[in-house]
Amino acid sequence: MRVIRLKLCDLRRFTEVELLPSSGVNLITGNNGAGKTSLLEALHLMAYGRSFRGRVRDGLIRSGAGALEVFVEWIEDNGATGDATESGRRRRRAGLRHTGQSWEGRLDGESVAYLGELCAALAVVSFEPGSHALVSGGGEFRRRFLDWGLFHVEQGFLSLWRRYMRSLKQRNALLKTDAGAAQFDVWDRKLAESGELLTRYRRHYLEALQTRVSAIAGILAPGLGIRELRFSPGWKKDEISLADALLLVRDRDRQTGYTSIGPHRADWEAVFADIPGKEALSRGQAKLTALSCLLAQAEDYSERHAEWPVVVLDDLASELDRNHQRRVLNYLQEGQAQVFITATEAPSVLDETGIPYVLFHVEQGRLSSYGNE
Repeated sequence: MRVIRLKLCDLRRFTEVELLPSSGVNLITGNNGAGKTSLLEALHLMAYGRSFRGRVRDGLIRSGAGALEVFVEWIEDNGATGDATESGRRRRRAGLRHTGQSWEGRLDGESVAYLGELCAALAVVSFEPGSHALVSGGGEFRRRFLDWGLFHVEQGFLSLWRRYMRSLKQRNALLKTDAGAAQFDVWDRKLAESGELLTRYRRHYLEALQTRVSAIAGILAPGLGIRELRFSPGWKKDEISLADALLLVRDRDRQTGYTSIGPHRADWEAVFADIPGKEALSRGQAKLTALSCLLAQAEDYSERHAEWPVVVLDDLASELDRNHQRRVLNYLQEGQAQVFITATEAPSVLDETGIPYVLFHVEQGRLSSYGNE
């Protein structure tokens, strides 16, 4: 997967800017606050429906503007629908206009009804200063990680996830009323059916990643010793079915007004050979664990789709020391991934490794290209 054009309007400090990246490493430099990270946020927004810094309404729209717009054009090698290129690859286009409250999206010239349709089209894996939350943060980050991967590798997962969330919403609404047992039985059954299948997908996906995570961590940070990725489904699945568990907690849930168990409470954790738990990890170890998981996800995607997702590395030099930077870049070059890196200045490790790159510089809301280095 190769992005060939990125255009954004009214996103943070940019009125309008266009980036025509190379198929290899793209280095974006600029002073702190110049806006270089905003270019990566735009890619992340199209792939996840939000910035890695938060929701659209949390400051992503340029001050004084009513909405932001992002347009991405990319090439796929896996025969996805879109306009065929001369080489037999596929050219795809996606656009998003977002006010912070409402949005409009188009994919390959057609309007989309669900934001997830855009997110499932463009595959971007992002490592940025907040990525350590994948290990040290709350369960929402880790559920999102699993579901993003499944959106891209399991046909029908998106509709299954929507079905579960609709059933959860209906059950939560019932909990705030004096509805009878018969109504609860209907929605508990629907929630359990979709929830059990959703859990099966998540468990199998995490198991598939486990060997990759350990292997990549062995390359990037051999001292981590990641032994296992341990899954928690959101209820005591080994002891009871979800349907039975929902029945048992029904009275308690009616008192609290929300559904206390199920896949929406699922989680997972990395288990280490010599580290007792995530609380004992240093911030650096948490970053390297998160990076190993993200690169394992990218590698899994590449094997299933015969092409790498786009890889985004925000503020790489401040997040990793030179040895780890070198290992990451060599690993990605071997996979021939398209990579976007931001930094205040060109990391010396790029010249040391001899990896070719295209340099872009952001200053005062403008983007300049300096071609191949």
